[in-house]
Amino acid sequence: MTEIEQLQARIDELEMKQAFQEQTIEDLNQALTAQQFVLDKMQTQMKFMIGKVKGMEPSNLASESEETPPPHY
Repeated sequence: MTEIEQLQARIDELEMKQAFQEQTIEDLNQALTAQQFVLDKMQTQMKFMIGKVKGMEPSNLASESEETPPPHY
């Protein structure tokens, strides 16, 4: 193999690696974008649930300390 052929082979290999890396970066970017969408949705749902819990009325049941003891005491 001549020197020019060796250089061309190296260039071809580097071009293939670059194309693979570009595709990998694009795939990772798409995955990150999808994860960010899910995270944003979960944060919105969490804020909604926190609001619901904060807005809940206290239970109708008395606390254990307020309960009268059973008759056998």
